[in-house]
Amino acid sequence: MSDRKSRMLADRHLRNSARALVEADIENLKVGFNQKSLGERAFDRVREGAIDVYEEAVDVAENNKGALAALLAAVIVWFARNPLLSLLGLGEEEEDEESLEDDE
Repeated sequence: MSDRKSRMLADRHLRNSARALVEADIENLKVGFNQKSLGERAFDRVREGAIDVYEEAVDVAENNKGALAALLAAVIVWFARNPLLSLLGLGEEEEDEESLEDDE
């Protein structure tokens, strides 16, 4: 055989092998798409992402219990700020000043 002919046969064999791989990949994709709908695949991805975020949050919370307690206390104080201010006598004065300004 001539050098060109042997090279052509080798190239043809390589091309046919590559084509077989591409066709096998296409068939695998078709099977995958037939098993699950687009919505199911999207839901699975979102669920996996949410699980990862949850696990990361649990790890951070376990490593920073003091900071988590301080954050929780700050949130509680924020929601209870109006009753706390009225106990200190600061909340009513602000409301009275606002009502006086509205009357004028």
